[in-house]
Amino acid sequence: MSNKLLPVPRRELIRRLGKLGFVGPFPGAGHEYMSRGLLEVRIPNPHGSDISTALLQKILKRAGISREEWFDTD
Repeated sequence: MSNKLLPVPRRELIRRLGKLGFVGPFPGAGHEYMSRGLLEVRIPNPHGSDISTALLQKILKRAGISREEWFDTD
């Protein structure tokens, strides 16, 4: 398996974050979010497009998720 991040659909992001202990998504002011303890991560709404690798990297960094953890949820 490659350790290269690839674009993912929004549903896939939500599914994997759920496997990593996040709950939600919950409605927010501008975007939905998922939470784990006190940590909240906004979930983008790309309107039918996949979430880009650049944005996915930012989300994973904000959530404190390593690449290994991300790939283990596949």
